[in-house]
Amino acid sequence: MIAISSIVNIALRSLIANAMRSFLAILGIIIGVGAVVTMVAIGTGASEKISEQISSIGSNMILIMPGSTTQGGIRMGAGTQQTLTMADAEAIAKECSAVSAVAPVISGTAQVVFANQNWSTGVIGTTPDMTIVRDWNVTSGRFLTEQDVRSGTRVAVIGQTLVTQLFGDLDPVGKIIRITKIPFEVVGVLEEKGQSMMGQDQDDIIYVPITTAQRTLFGQVLPGRVKIIYVKANSLEEMSLATEQITALLRQRHRIGQKQEDDFTVRDLTQMLEAAKESTQTMSILLGAIASVSLVVGGIGIMNIMLVSVTERTREIGIRIAVGAKPKDIRMQFLIESVFLTTIGGIIGLVFGIIASLIVSAAMQWPVSISVLSTLIAFGFSAFVGIFFGFYPAYKASLLNPIDALRYE
Repeated sequence: MIAISSIVNIALRSLIANAMRSFLAILGIIIGVGAVVTMVAIGTGASEKISEQISSIGSNMILIMPGSTTQGGIRMGAGTQQTLTMADAEAIAKECSAVSAVAPVISGTAQVVFANQNWSTGVIGTTPDMTIVRDWNVTSGRFLTEQDVRSGTRVAVIGQTLVTQLFGDLDPVGKIIRITKIPFEVVGVLEEKGQSMMGQDQDDIIYVPITTAQRTLFGQVLPGRVKIIYVKANSLEEMSLATEQITALLRQRHRIGQKQEDDFTVRDLTQMLEAAKESTQTMSILLGAIASVSLVVGGIGIMNIMLVSVTERTREIGIRIAVGAKPKDIRMQFLIESVFLTTIGGIIGLVFGIIASLIVSAAMQWPVSISVLSTLIAFGFSAFVGIFFGFYPAYKASLLNPIDALRYE
């Protein structure tokens, strides 16, 4: 048997001697591996982006919205009837064991002024538990307190967008801003949250005590009424239980009969966002699977090139067999050539895929995440393709009759 090193040397010389043929053979592998790495990076990046957005909105969160009104037989949709109250929020916090925090909300849009700067932004009246419900920290100063809510204090906690638009490099804490011409003291600044899944800037916001919002800013709101109630469940496992407890309690408080529809809507926001995340992951897998087809096509290309190579080198194979090479030596040579081709193609494809992912990220502002596991799988699969599709040409070459091979022109 010829030494493995000799077989490797012969295979490498053959590949170098036919550089163009070798390049055409690996082109499909380069494109296949590059496509797999790029597609999976894009899909994984999108999935991670959604995970960040889920975390930014708040974990284990439930939204309770008012019911709908009906005018002339036309249902106007959720939120058109003011059916939720501060008392409802307090009852949920006290009586629902699966709930850890509750934050009622009334909201609107207002023009905010500081010195010679002004900005139109969302103003939300709420309670201290909002930071718990939204998992939102304060980077400087403080958040609203129970004393602020009881006293209807004119204080405000602002998001990072307001800091940029109104204050620039100044420290906002302690400064006086005017919301609809009413003075408020800035007592805290929220950490940056970024955009929501709907593309809204979560940092373009001001929080004020809910009582202040009711009495001073949004006088049209009925006394004690709220627009939305944010609820945080104890854990992800207790989300369903919390939803059931809230629904049962509100139906009882609102005196809704057994056959009557709810005058409120309870939405499990985490479940909705998890569904979006699963859809993105499915799309990532689908993109990877589609890209993997090109690897198979590349493998078929290698097989075709190797079959042509067997035909072209029939006389060479006959000479090698005549001087003592055994069928397994011939098989080994052609298999080594196939593995070399796919390995080189895999390496170039990995580099191509990483560069393509970075270009897509920079050009389209799309998040990408290059996974080590996906690159290893793509590279391993390309090696498998080389062995799988290289076996038949190698096997065919090993079966050549030396006499017929030597006579081949």
